[in-house]
Amino acid sequence: MVGLAFTILLAAPVQGLEAAGTLEQIAKTGKFRIGFRESSPPMSFLGNDGKPTGYSIDLCNRIATGIKNKVGKEVTVEYVPVTAKNRFDALLNNQIDILCGATTKTLSRGERVDFTQLTFVTGASLMTMAGKEIRSLDSFKGKKIGVGRATTTEKVLRQMLKETLTDAEVVLVGSSAEGVEALKSGEIDAFSADQVVLMGMAMTSGDKFAIASDVFSYEPFALAVRRNDADFRLAADRVLSQLYRSGLILEIYQRWFSRFSKTRPPIFDALYQLNATPE
Repeated sequence: MVGLAFTILLAAPVQGLEAAGTLEQIAKTGKFRIGFRESSPPMSFLGNDGKPTGYSIDLCNRIATGIKNKVGKEVTVEYVPVTAKNRFDALLNNQIDILCGATTKTLSRGERVDFTQLTFVTGASLMTMAGKEIRSLDSFKGKKIGVGRATTTEKVLRQMLKETLTDAEVVLVGSSAEGVEALKSGEIDAFSADQVVLMGMAMTSGDKFAIASDVFSYEPFALAVRRNDADFRLAADRVLSQLYRSGLILEIYQRWFSRFSKTRPPIFDALYQLNATPE
């Protein structure tokens, strides 16, 4: 049995364990620490019961079971809340073992952390209040667009506005939940994030929103782990590959995304086939 716990991120790293591999560390402490975002539905968020849930959380819980079998002992899962700003530092400071959420895999981020096999594919988009649908970028001239601070979406949004000569103000927010509240209150005219995250925020809010059908970036999601720890990354990839090979990934997808569309996007089916790595 894999135990569960909910932990607040501490400012200081755990001392004396940095030199050990993650699997060795988990075997020694009996703890597997999952970093997660509290307000990035449907990937990771706090459910009505106050417990972490979501698509990425389901994947990491499967990995936790695989890790328990790998180390051959009981393992307690500790959920550690992180933010867009401190999530990678939490890995580097050995405060979490894996980052489970809506994290885009990029080469520049690969200079600091490592990534598992891809877990999802989406793209950045825009959300407005219903009745204020996005007709064209021209409609955003002189408007305010909110976006999460230190996210890939912030970077591609600024680039898109520059390339299209759209004179809009970019307003940085600390979380998706903060961005949605700013949109509802009228502080911003639109909120930009990964399209799947926008869908999740609309799903959990009582207000009516309009989400643009187009995306303006390619955002491949993966779970972040520490660099130079091939054994742990392989253990995580083994679990993910088994989910792809067995088709169980489709059940997890259906659980979280069937409410948005009755059919899966072709790009996800391609992801499903390409990540079914043989044992």
